[in-house]
Order: sequence, then structure tokens, then C-alpha cells
Amino acid sequence: MFISEAFAQAGDAAAAQGSVYGTLIQLGLIFVIFYVLLIRPQQKKIRQHEAMLMAIKKGDKVITGGGIYGKVVKAEDNGMDLVVEIADGLNVTVNRATIRDVINDAAPKPANSNSKEKHKK
Repeated sequence: MFISEAFAQAGDAAAAQGSVYGTLIQLGLIFVIFYVLLIRPQQKKIRQHEAMLMAIKKGDKVITGGGIYGKVVKAEDNGMDLVVEIADGLNVTVNRATIRDVINDAAPKPANSNSKEKHKK
């Protein structure tokens, strides 16, 4: 009778030890999945945005974080401030980090209202 109880206690300890390792493996797998699906792409996007900010030069058309469109009038290579012309003769100084996007003139332009009038005729 004592022998069977001793074996039963040893089995419980081994089962508890195995479940700890299983839990650690599952947590490790969850972390790897989060890293691959969430953290790594976000870091890549941040690096691309920082590279875009540092590549801004005079003459680029930009969109600020507040949604204001403008043309860069003055940009220093290492400076964090840009002078952006938002209207004829109206220049504002913005922090380089507040620029959301650089507008590429080569991007396709949306169809204007003239093309709709041609189809109506």
C-alpha cells in the first residue's frame, strides 16, 4: 500500500514539472507571434517614416500632422525646423517630426470634373 502512494506522489511532481515547461513554451510562442505580427512591422514603419523625414528638402510638397498642405521653402540638413509655405507669401515654421507625408508629384491624380462633363455629352 505504501509503495503505490509513493509512486503516485512522484507522478504528480513530474506532471507539475511538465506543465511548467509547457506553459513557458506557450508563453514563448505567443511572444514570438506578437513580435513577428505586431512589433516588427511597426518598427519597420517607424524607421521608414524617420528616413522620409530626414530626406525632406527644399521644394518638396508636404502634409503636416494637422492636415495642412504646403511646400518646403527652407530645410536644413540637420535642423529639426522647416519653413513651409502654405499660401502665397504665408510661411510657417514647423517641426520636422510633425510632417505626416511627402506628396509625390508622380502619383496619379484623381479624375477632375471635366472628365464627367465629357461623359454626359
